[in-house]
Amino acid sequence: MDRIDDIALFLRVLDLGSISAAARSLDLSVAVASQRLKRLEKQLGVRLLHRTTRTLHPTPEGLLLAAQGRPLVEDLEALTDGLREGGTHVAGTLRVTMSSTFGRMYISPLLPEFLARHPAVRISVDLDDQTVDLVSAGLDLAIRIGELDDSSLVARQLATNRRVLCASPDYLRRHGMPTTPAELEHHQCLLLSSAQGRQDTWRMRDRRGREVAARVHGRVESNQGDLLRDAAVAGLGIARHSAWHVSEDLRAGRLQVVLPDYRFTDTGIHAVMPQRRLVPPRVRVFVDFLAERLGGTPPWERA
Repeated sequence: MDRIDDIALFLRVLDLGSISAAARSLDLSVAVASQRLKRLEKQLGVRLLHRTTRTLHPTPEGLLLAAQGRPLVEDLEALTDGLREGGTHVAGTLRVTMSSTFGRMYISPLLPEFLARHPAVRISVDLDDQTVDLVSAGLDLAIRIGELDDSSLVARQLATNRRVLCASPDYLRRHGMPTTPAELEHHQCLLLSSAQGRQDTWRMRDRRGREVAARVHGRVESNQGDLLRDAAVAGLGIARHSAWHVSEDLRAGRLQVVLPDYRFTDTGIHAVMPQRRLVPPRVRVFVDFLAERLGGTPPWERA
């Protein structure tokens, strides 16, 4: 098992960026961690890390070991954890990333209950609106909203992501309520932008299922949904938002649904994991827990 443990240490060094940080996370001295890395390089007959006074960079051989060795180490850890705990006790650090807004609104309130159920689990949450490479970042799980485009990952849908058009009552009093998608071209629309460009074509379907596309424009655009939500509440225009994001504003009357007879194609809210033959127990129970709490009619669609 020494070689597997040394590979696990090497992966931790890559994840954390330094030998000292990896050593601290594993309760090792820096000297012992360095000796074990040197032992691994000697056993394999290749250099795995380029060391400078300030940084570490993996060699091509190190990158290859990380890519092919990580699934093996994780599978072995999952297997030994399962055998050690008899399949009933869940332990370890769960590393998960998710949208900052969704995480604060819907996942954060659930964490006390989950941690109370599994007292041997620690959780590290990365709130990031950017898509993170799970394998290179050393993460167990991501909660992703919208279309999935990475076929190398395993996904489980937790809830439906329904989207609506909405605006403040004040904006609609001043500018009128549009009755067809074509009328959106004469309104101020709040646009989401991303690395893929400005999302200025809104496609929806009427009650008969016919697709209608509206090319929209406006004075405000952002890559951050919270800013667009604030702009909509402030009366600056019509926004397209996920229902989970604006449900409280709709209930409180700060926002009002626009064009309720037209629907956007639903997407999903997914738990996304690296492909593994064995899913660590801590990941499996967390995904099951989220599916239990968010599945069926999710909290933002209730009441």
